[in-house]
Amino acid sequence: MERIVKQNLLYDFYGELLTEHQKRIYEDAIFDDLSLSEIAESYGITRQGAHDVIRRVDKMLENYESKLHLVERFGTLREYAEELKQVLSVCSACQETDDAEKKQNALQEALALTERIIDGI
Repeated sequence: MERIVKQNLLYDFYGELLTEHQKRIYEDAIFDDLSLSEIAESYGITRQGAHDVIRRVDKMLENYESKLHLVERFGTLREYAEELKQVLSVCSACQETDDAEKKQNALQEALALTERIIDGI
C-alpha cells in the first residue's frame, strides 16, 4: 500500500515531465490497475514493452525526486502543518480555561512552527 501511495505522489508531482505515451501507459497500470496484457493489447505493444515503459517511468520519477525532493518537502511541510494544528487546538483550549502561561507557550510554539514551514518552502 505504501508503494502505491508513493507512486501516486511521485506521479502527481512529476507526471507532467513524462511523454503522453508514458503517462497513458503508467496511468493504465497504476491508476486503472490494468494488466500488462491489457496494456499491451491497447497500445499494440508486447507485454515486455509495457513492463519496460512502467519500470522506466518508475525510475524516472524516482530520479526526479532524488534531484528535486519535492515529495519529501511536501511531506515535511504536511507534518509541520499537522503539528501546528495540534498546537493551535491547545491554544484554543487555553482560551476556555484562561491559562495564560499555557496559551503563551502554545503561541510561541505555533510561531516556531510557522517559521519552520516558511523555511521549508
